[in-house]
Amino acid sequence: MAQKRASSGRTSDAAANAGAAVLDRYDIAILRELQQDARLSNAELATRIGLSPAPAWRRVRWLEEQGYITGYRAVIDRRKVDLGVLAFVRIDADRNTAASTSELEDAIRRIPEVIACHYISGSGTFELEVVATDLDAFSKFSLETLLNLPNVKDLHTSFSLGEVKAGAALPLAHLEAAAGRGSRDPE
Repeated sequence: MAQKRASSGRTSDAAANAGAAVLDRYDIAILRELQQDARLSNAELATRIGLSPAPAWRRVRWLEEQGYITGYRAVIDRRKVDLGVLAFVRIDADRNTAASTSELEDAIRRIPEVIACHYISGSGTFELEVVATDLDAFSKFSLETLLNLPNVKDLHTSFSLGEVKAGAALPLAHLEAAAGRGSRDPE
């Protein structure tokens, strides 16, 4: 049985790292509300989830400390800041050793035009989401930056013709089912 933490009523750090099972309906409600509007005041958040402000604030801090909430940011319309091209670039690596992959990962992390990167299965090594002002800028970026990354063998690019859904909140219904099986005090 997990030990309780005296200050918050939550389980130990080891249990918290075990996954979402330690979250209750208030924690899930906080995650849902902050995904929709991270600028909510603590008082408004507390009202929306049905807690008083002090326990709501403690829960938000706990969710941050445990790594459930990793940051807050403004979502910017890329077209409004003249980034009209969105490309998906699959990078094929020359070799897939731990050292060469790590070197390529580090180089990719330093490129601001790469807004997302995933290590993928199947053909290719990485899938990048890249923004550019226009096709000429993307072409120049590909030739001067992407093809010069360490260990890059080839690039395969697809362009977004329109966004159907982007920047969506994570689904949390699976957590609600788990939270319904256990209960805790709202503290």
